Amino acid sequence: MKRPSFSRGVLIAAALGLAASVITTVLVPLLGAGLVARLIIPALALTYLLTFFAGSLERTGRITALALWLLLSALLLWVSPPLPAYLLAHAGAVWLVRSLYAYAGVLPALADLALTGCSVLGAIWALSRTGSVFMATWCFFLLQALWVFIPSSLQETPRNIEPDSDFERARRTAEAALKQLITH
Repeated sequence: MKRPSFSRGVLIAAALGLAASVITTVLVPLLGAGLVARLIIPALALTYLLTFFAGSLERTGRITALALWLLLSALLLWVSPPLPAYLLAHAGAVWLVRSLYAYAGVLPALADLALTGCSVLGAIWALSRTGSVFMATWCFFLLQALWVFIPSSLQETPRNIEPDSDFERARRTAEAALKQLITH
C-alpha cells in the first residue's frame, strides 16, 4: 500500500472537524446532544474509512470490510451502549480496518492501536478543555494522521537468506495467503 502523506491526514482532520462542528451546531437544538453524537460518530468514522480506501492501492476486500463495519455500526446503534463504549467501538473498528490494510505484522498493528488510544484520549482532553466539537474531532483525526509514520512491517528479511531461496518463496507465499484470508 502506498502511504498517504501526513499533510493529507491534517487536511482530512480539519475537514472532518469542520463538518462535525457545523452538523453538531445545526442538529443539537433539534435532536439533542446524545442522539447527534450517536449519529455523527459513525458518520465521521465512515467518511474517514472512505478517505482511507481512496488513498489505498489495495482493492481486495473493501466491500466486505465496509459491509462488516456498517453491520457493526447498525448493531451499536441498536444496542446503544454508553457513549464512551460507543466511541471506543467505532475507533476500534477504524483501527481494525486500517490494520488489516496497512500493516504486515502484529507489532505495527499494536503500535497503531496505541495511537488510536492516544487519539481517543486526545479528543476527550480537547473536548474537556475547550468544549469545542471541532477541536475534539480535529485532535482525534490529527493524531490518527500519525499512522503514516508507523512502518508496515517491523521485521526485516534476514540477511543470510538468499532472496530466491525456497524458504523465502515459501514465506512470501504463506504471508500472501494469510493476508488474502484476512482481507476476504
